[in-house]
Amino acid sequence: MARLADYFVVVGYDLDKREGEGQGRILQRFPEKDWEDSPFPQGIELFCQPSGWQLVPEQQPASFFMAVLTDINSERNYCACFTFWEALDNTQLQKAGPSEGDEADEEPSVSRAEKVFGPKSLVLVSRLDHMEVFRNCLSLVYTVHVEHLTVPLETVVGNLLTCVIPIAGGAQRTITLGAGDRQVIQTPVTDSLPVSGGSVAQLFRQLGILNVLCLFCAALTEHKILFLSSSYQRLTDACRGLLAIMFPLKYSFTYVPILPGKLLEVLSTPTPFIIGVNSFFKLETQELLDVIIADLDGGTVTIPECVHISLLPEPLLQQTQTLLSMVLDPELEVADHAFPPASNQPSSLKIQDKEIRSVFLWLFARLFQGYRWCLHIIRIHPEPVIRFHKAAFLGKRSLSEDDFLMKVLDGMAFAGFVSERGPPYRTTDLFDDLVANQARRIRQAECDSHRTMSHVKELAEHLFKNENPYPAVSMHKIQRPSETAQTAQTAPFPSLDDVSVELFVDHAAAKLKTAPPVVKAEVKALVPSGPSLGDTVDRNGHVMANSARRLEVVRNCITYIFENKMLEAKKLMPAVLRALKGRAARVCLTQELNQHVLQNRAVLDDQQFDYIVRMMNCTLQDCSHMDEHGIAAALLPLVTAFCRKLGSGITQFAYSCVQEHTVWTNMQFWEAMFYSDVQNHIRALYLETEEEEQGNHEQQGVDSRQELSALELASEQSRLWPTLSKELQTERVQKEESTVFSQAIHYANRMSYLLLPLDTSKNRLLRSAGLGDVESVSNSYVTNSIAGSMAESYDTESGFEDAESSDVANSVVRFINRFVDKVCNESGVTNEHLKALHTMIPDIVQMHIETLDAVHRESKRLPPIQKPKLLRPALLPGEELVMEGMRVHLVPDGREEATGLMGGPPLLPAEGAIFLTTYRLIFRGTPTDPLVGEQVVTRSFPIASLTKEKRISVSLPMDQFVQEGLQLRSCTFQLMKIAFDEEVASDLAEVFRKHMHKLRYPPHIQNTFAFTVGQSGKLVSEHKAKDKNQSLKTLSKNLVKSAKRTIGRQYVTKKKYTPPAWENRGSFQSELDEDEISVSEEVEPSSLTLSSTIRSSDRQTMSNVVERACCKDYQRLGLGTLSNSLTRAKNEPFRISTVNRMYAYCRSYPGLLIVPQSIPDELLQRICRCYRQSRFPVVCWRSTRTKAVLLRSAGLHAKGVVGFFKSPNSPATVPSQADSTSLEQEKYLQAIISSMPSYSESSGRNTLSGFTSAHMNTSDLSDRLRTGKLGALIKQVAGGKEDAPGTFSRGGKWGSIRGSGRLSAYNPDVGTRLGAKESPQANGALTEALFLRQQRALLYIIGDKAQLKGGKQDSFQQWEVVPIEVCDVRQVKNSFKKLMKACVPSSASSEPNMSFLRCLEDSEWMSLLHRVLQVSVLVVELLDAGSSVMVSLEDGWDVTTQVVSLVQLLSDPYYRTLEGFRLLLEKEWMSFGHRFSHRGAQTVASQSSGFTPVFLQFLDCVHQIHLQFPMEFEFSQYYLKFLAYHCVSNRFRTFLLDSDYERIELGVLYEGKGERRPPQIFKSVWDYIERLNKKTPVFYNYMFAPEDDEVLRPYTFISNLKVWDFYTEEALSEGPLYDWELRPSRPEKVQDEGPDKAESGPKSQRHVVWPCYDDLSKTLPDSISKLLQELQNLEAELGLSPEKWKDTWDKLKATQRQEGRQESKPSFSSSLLMSSNLSHQRRSQTSYLQDSPSSLTLGLDRDASATSTPAPGRQSTSTLYSQFQSSESENRSFEGILYKRGALLKPWKPRWFVLDKTKHQLRYYDTRQDKECKGMIELAEVETVVPATPTMGAPKNVDEKAFFDLKTTRRVYNFCAQDICHAAQWTENIQNCLSDA
Repeated sequence: MARLADYFVVVGYDLDKREGEGQGRILQRFPEKDWEDSPFPQGIELFCQPSGWQLVPEQQPASFFMAVLTDINSERNYCACFTFWEALDNTQLQKAGPSEGDEADEEPSVSRAEKVFGPKSLVLVSRLDHMEVFRNCLSLVYTVHVEHLTVPLETVVGNLLTCVIPIAGGAQRTITLGAGDRQVIQTPVTDSLPVSGGSVAQLFRQLGILNVLCLFCAALTEHKILFLSSSYQRLTDACRGLLAIMFPLKYSFTYVPILPGKLLEVLSTPTPFIIGVNSFFKLETQELLDVIIADLDGGTVTIPECVHISLLPEPLLQQTQTLLSMVLDPELEVADHAFPPASNQPSSLKIQDKEIRSVFLWLFARLFQGYRWCLHIIRIHPEPVIRFHKAAFLGKRSLSEDDFLMKVLDGMAFAGFVSERGPPYRTTDLFDDLVANQARRIRQAECDSHRTMSHVKELAEHLFKNENPYPAVSMHKIQRPSETAQTAQTAPFPSLDDVSVELFVDHAAAKLKTAPPVVKAEVKALVPSGPSLGDTVDRNGHVMANSARRLEVVRNCITYIFENKMLEAKKLMPAVLRALKGRAARVCLTQELNQHVLQNRAVLDDQQFDYIVRMMNCTLQDCSHMDEHGIAAALLPLVTAFCRKLGSGITQFAYSCVQEHTVWTNMQFWEAMFYSDVQNHIRALYLETEEEEQGNHEQQGVDSRQELSALELASEQSRLWPTLSKELQTERVQKEESTVFSQAIHYANRMSYLLLPLDTSKNRLLRSAGLGDVESVSNSYVTNSIAGSMAESYDTESGFEDAESSDVANSVVRFINRFVDKVCNESGVTNEHLKALHTMIPDIVQMHIETLDAVHRESKRLPPIQKPKLLRPALLPGEELVMEGMRVHLVPDGREEATGLMGGPPLLPAEGAIFLTTYRLIFRGTPTDPLVGEQVVTRSFPIASLTKEKRISVSLPMDQFVQEGLQLRSCTFQLMKIAFDEEVASDLAEVFRKHMHKLRYPPHIQNTFAFTVGQSGKLVSEHKAKDKNQSLKTLSKNLVKSAKRTIGRQYVTKKKYTPPAWENRGSFQSELDEDEISVSEEVEPSSLTLSSTIRSSDRQTMSNVVERACCKDYQRLGLGTLSNSLTRAKNEPFRISTVNRMYAYCRSYPGLLIVPQSIPDELLQRICRCYRQSRFPVVCWRSTRTKAVLLRSAGLHAKGVVGFFKSPNSPATVPSQADSTSLEQEKYLQAIISSMPSYSESSGRNTLSGFTSAHMNTSDLSDRLRTGKLGALIKQVAGGKEDAPGTFSRGGKWGSIRGSGRLSAYNPDVGTRLGAKESPQANGALTEALFLRQQRALLYIIGDKAQLKGGKQDSFQQWEVVPIEVCDVRQVKNSFKKLMKACVPSSASSEPNMSFLRCLEDSEWMSLLHRVLQVSVLVVELLDAGSSVMVSLEDGWDVTTQVVSLVQLLSDPYYRTLEGFRLLLEKEWMSFGHRFSHRGAQTVASQSSGFTPVFLQFLDCVHQIHLQFPMEFEFSQYYLKFLAYHCVSNRFRTFLLDSDYERIELGVLYEGKGERRPPQIFKSVWDYIERLNKKTPVFYNYMFAPEDDEVLRPYTFISNLKVWDFYTEEALSEGPLYDWELRPSRPEKVQDEGPDKAESGPKSQRHVVWPCYDDLSKTLPDSISKLLQELQNLEAELGLSPEKWKDTWDKLKATQRQEGRQESKPSFSSSLLMSSNLSHQRRSQTSYLQDSPSSLTLGLDRDASATSTPAPGRQSTSTLYSQFQSSESENRSFEGILYKRGALLKPWKPRWFVLDKTKHQLRYYDTRQDKECKGMIELAEVETVVPATPTMGAPKNVDEKAFFDLKTTRRVYNFCAQDICHAAQWTENIQNCLSDA
């Protein structure tokens, strides 16, 4: 029973305190003394008028609302305020304040009015929330006063204060206050369920579903919520409604439904709250940044930006919304129905209110489903202490990632929920029943909203009955004041008589004391737990993620380990480690390991221990720090059980090897573990007690007791507790306390095991996990002074001397101390025990440290686990090991082929060793996956190609420790990610790095491998300076003579290729070419005197130099002579100048240069100053057809030399020297132009009209066509007004090759003029000069746009400048870096913007190739059109070299042979000074410049051309890759040094022929290639069939370019494929073994080929290579001397040509293509060998192959058909392959058809060689030949027009030719036969 009202208070306006804001004061309160159980709340006067006390001029209506005040003990006082307004006249006011002079200022409106009204409030204070009853009672008091009823007010108030009612139980009580009134009070049935009236429904109507759900989630996740409304009662109702839907959770923070205006600063509190404020103060609330504001009047909820509300997890959120919508708006569901039901109105407000609350009850039942299974009971007596295992709950519900639930479970409301609902023996309510007994029903209906809705309605009935147990009763009788009485002027509310009211109160109190106590027995019972969580999870299928097969693998592996079958276990290990990613497998592991523990101990040998630890680590690796699945908890007892013996009395336990996991540093994990163990022990304690009491006679009863859960046991004990004697109670309390205490000691030990590292000097775990940080790990609200003081005293007095271990020990001790404090405080351990624990912990830790030291010492002595034997790599002759192999793991990078992700075996990670030699960095080892453990993995690259080295940390999948490692990237497109094994000391790894750097960047070029090879590591001693100069002088003296002698000798090429005969040319050209090579055979006297002092050895060197590539090539091209004083010299346009013989003019040029005949050497000296690096224009090639020449030079100097191109009216004054230089330069260019036959032929040399007319006369139609094409090309390259079709116009670097429109400043539309169109008018009129010059220029200068700014083209000069933007060296360097990362990524990425193609595009490498090729094609077109071209870009040694080399390759077929390509590289790249050493960063000096692959870019361009013209190149793609690899490998000296000058200086330009050296060491790559080419056809292109003098014009758009497979391929079986000495000697092993295998049994000869492992060219060779190889094998078997492959091949070609001539067929080389006579089909579009079935006609018989010559009696392919005579070839009028469709339901088959005009037949054979005719069609029976369409099963990839039908009198034959062309030929020939007949 409880008082209905505790206090009655009258509050009025305080007339004495009117300065400032008005105030209220308590006029009277009853009773005047405070109740003991309910003190009087302070500040009631503030809450009566929350907006402030004010006087008003007009009377206001009476108002009522209820405020809630919370006292210091969190008890709520409900204050019902009834306010009415009383009149005050002015006299009263004046009496009250005569001295207030400023009153008029304050309230002018009030003071002037005759009547002023002041507020007065009647307040009831109660602990009970009966709002309607309070409203009625206060209304009655007011009515008695207003209506002047006879009942004294004192009686009414006295009765009110003495009224006593039951709190709950569903009783109803009738009360009366003695004024003729009567009220029935109904108490709720269950006290725990909140009473809401209609407030919840009202809240939803005001704010809407989503807004209220938002507020609901915000309140549960502890945010600040503020309600605004102009109605106080609505504020109270809204707050009450929000609290009601939070049931069963109770809000435990600040709760003020109505906050007075004076207390608004409360809103700035940092803690969460639910507060209501009048809208009057809306502006004051706007600056609150972290408060969610709900405006009840406007229906809005405002959430600040900085606040993130976690919402309910899906699908719960959606289902809740649906249910709420069905309650609030039932019509929504049927709104679209054609026949909606008649009555579908929402329920009444009160019913709707309960339905909404039922939805939230259902929601909480879903959220907290199974929570009781995660409760730990840690004390039963004297009071139950319950803790909730949050991690287990989230894990079992699979909600560990859910933000909302995590926050709710961490919140204060849930902590209260656990302490209130945790105890197992108490009264239960609706929620307990819902969670326990209706869980199954909720689960079954969760997806069916209608079934759920019916459940919700049932719950709503329960709630409604709880609030209204007797709904029919309505016996209220309350008098209300009349309308007139409310507005009439009445006397002020009288002062009540204190004595009479107190008498009432005292009398009632005395009566209560004497009355017998009303005790309603609480029905306590065991709280049911409901279905366990396991079932739900199984149903959702989370546990069953691992298949039974995986669990079987785990079990088998563990069985093998304990049966010591280590080989079997090793095979299963990778599969087990993969399976352990799944939860079920981890649980299975812990269960299996448990079975092998006997008496808490399991001693293993070293290998078993290693495997078990590895599996434990893998299991823990995927556990979160919360351990929501209980895996770490299950492993905790196991890590202290499994151990191995290290030595005498020293045992190492598994815990010392599994410490690297964050779960061990999480305080909440340890608490949950501790509570779980305590619960088990408490349960065991009471089971034992009961057994003792009962004895063993009731065996069955004992068995049933064993199954009791801890909560059930605790419930039973709580029930029995009051029946126990005091002694027994005390004994049980002590036993429980001792159990907790002993567990605390046990856990202090356990924690020290897992927190102290094996090597205490390495404090890795503790520092990383932040054990020293108190706040981060503890979730305790409790602090204890003992803990602090003990830890402090320990720190100061422990006296550890070892500072390092003390650091570790201190942090561990502090961590354990905090843990002990928290758990002991919560579980009621006595202070004495707590002190004892704090004393014990430092000793436990110290003792454990001492044990660990011994274990650590012994574990170091352990022999390492048997690791794979290190495989030594094969070395090249002269290659030496710098460091012995270091054991490492090769870790997978971003390439997925080797990891098994794309199919195939996981070759990586591999375990082996890394070797550093003088030449390479080599990894050699075996895959860690045992299934491919027999394979050997090799990955290596030349040390000189290393571009980047980076330290990395690697976590190996088999081993949980993070290893130090290196990532090494090479410009041969290789990447090694290695992790050093633990046996490799860190200082050794550092030594390795230093050696590597030393080898990568030697101090001098002579320290590179190419120089030191075979010299036992001794460096070459440098030449003395004197010798160097001597050799240079001697060179210059002898240069002239030797050159003449060389040119005098007849030039013979070793190649089969010869330039076309001159006789076939036009007469004009033959006249010009008559005197092509003019050589003087007479020796000049001056030359004799020059060379008279040369020694014989020097002469040898000189002739070598002159025989260099340049001279050979100049002789072949017929460029010039050395003599300038001979009579015949005038006729020759060019001469070989020796001006640079001492390399004084230009160090990067060769000693002999081709210059115009008319230019003397003195002039050259002045000209070379104009150009960068003194690289002046020299001729490097001449077209044999048009005699146009190709020149190369560097760009012009940026100074005044550009005045040569500048406009005459330039304001800058140029010095006279520059003027003269400009003139000399002009003279030089004029001399070049004069050398051209088209120029010298024209009648007037300087007469422009003659020049123009000559051109106009000679230009024919084809020239015009070409010129149009040229115009388009120049526009593309130099940037015309319109882009040529097909060019991309993307901005940035791509488009930079085209100009930006400034071209016209110095170049009036070159493209238009080349296209023979009119130039645009300049200034509105066409100038005469331009009009005259509508033809192309004689010389085009390809220049750098940046250098040519501001120049002006002179229309009377015969040269033109084509400005282009060249790609900068930096751009190439950056592009190459990105290309390497694209082709060889360092780590796998799933991001779409990191895909291979995206990275390739970002690198812009293809754009750069496109640019270089585009310029080269332009130059080729210009030269082919008869104009000379000068390439004058950058310093003349990068882009210039690329362009001139590509131009010569495209224009001259000779350079496409093996010999010619070598000559091209030696001439353009070496002699003309490409800076190989500098660009390759080969020494320390060039290290900073970085690697720039200019030469590689050139090779890639050649590769692109090779792809498009596969028949034009004698060399193969492999040849290009070989050069690409060795240009950076430093194995040969060929690609070292930056110029001939440097090579001569080091004495390496020509090694002496008789020099002694090891036979296998090659100094020149060309010697090596030559030797290798004799042995194997690997460098040869079998498709080589050149057209005479064909100029190639490749497509250059990016869509036509392909990624070079050199960048992406690798063979892990043997490493790079470019050092032939290292390749296995017997590549045909599989084939060799074939016959033996066949004899022994039917064994398969099949061999699995793995793309990234095997060398595909060797395992899957092309047919010709295979035949040649078989031929060699047969020769070896027969004991014949092996024939060179080239000779065999040449004989084959000769035989084929002979047969071809007999058959009038295309030659052998041309038969590689179906129709080789069409030149456009020579360009490669598809794979030729694949497409044409008859492409290779190598029908070699076995005997013919053996001798490699056709036997004389062998039948040729022309006599294949036995039934015909020798004239049969005449009968075969047409033959070839056709697909023929068989008769009904038969497939299409290819057959060899022969059309025979003589016999009038169409016969067919299986193959061409077949002699038996398979069938024939008589042409006499043929009616028609018509085109047809493909039918079912027809050959794919064939054009529809290639099908035709042959209709005979019997049937229709369906045919298909190879293509349209063949189909047309067949139909035409058959038609001809028919017409002839």
